[in-house]
Amino acid sequence: MRSFRSLIEQQIAKARASGALSGLKGEGRPLPDRPVETSDEAAMSTGMRIMAEAGVVPEEFALKKALEAARKSYSTCKTEAERKSAMAHLADLELRYEIAREARRKFMS
Repeated sequence: MRSFRSLIEQQIAKARASGALSGLKGEGRPLPDRPVETSDEAAMSTGMRIMAEAGVVPEEFALKKALEAARKSYSTCKTEAERKSAMAHLADLELRYEIAREARRKFMS
């Protein structure tokens, strides 16, 4: 663990010397308050925050939004044929969402 920390410190010093840490968003301001988390939760939330700031959305989140939209769409269906089609779409999205969630869980464990 000590050698890993040493490597991190070396990389930070190298980036600082090359100017890569200058002009960053939020430079000179205090870090935002975040709740104290366990190491597993901290790793997950940090990863999600970094992805969100980079504009990357994990498939699981995109599917969740699509599911919410599909549920709203289902509630507005007028005919039985529309409901059947909307329900098939919902079932497909729910399956894909659960597969994505399970893949993340396996990856993180």
